[in-house]
Amino acid sequence: MVLDAAQSQSPPDQALSALSELCRIYWRPIFLFLRRQGSNAEDAQDLTQGFFEHLIESRTYARADQEKGRFRSFLLGALKHFLAHARARDRTQKRGGGMVLATLDTAALAEADAHAMRSGGGNAEHLYEREWAETLLRQTLDRLKQECALAGKEVLFEQLNSYLSITNETTVPYEEMAHRLGRPVATLRSDVTR
Repeated sequence: MVLDAAQSQSPPDQALSALSELCRIYWRPIFLFLRRQGSNAEDAQDLTQGFFEHLIESRTYARADQEKGRFRSFLLGALKHFLAHARARDRTQKRGGGMVLATLDTAALAEADAHAMRSGGGNAEHLYEREWAETLLRQTLDRLKQECALAGKEVLFEQLNSYLSITNETTVPYEEMAHRLGRPVATLRSDVTR
């Protein structure tokens, strides 16, 4: 998505749409990193929005290079650079000022802030990496759920979801799941491995 936007010869609003989607998906790791760095919730929200605005306006994302490493590492480096400049100028972007690509959901912000407070020890980079991985996993599970729905396997997905989930749900033994679905255990296991 980032490479397409960076190399895009298409209208700017198509590239902006792709980048807005990226911001919507990955704002949480950025927000949690800022909270762990010591920003209060309001400042972290302002900085998150300001960072994504800067990323797009300056086309910083166009410098991302797969040969040099992962996009999440590039994004974290860009964020640190942005923070250094923002602090040097001793100002932050205020909510509502400038271009806001995506409104950060109040409930999602409150939940992310509570998560930042409960996550205890560890450094900001570790929290960022963990949240990035969890965000990717949530996106992947959402896509898998959609694919299962299209294939008519919604019930199977719902039963197997506890094995795939990032939460601490209790998993149901295969034998019980096979009984619930009215299928032999061997068939269920082969469906899982496909």
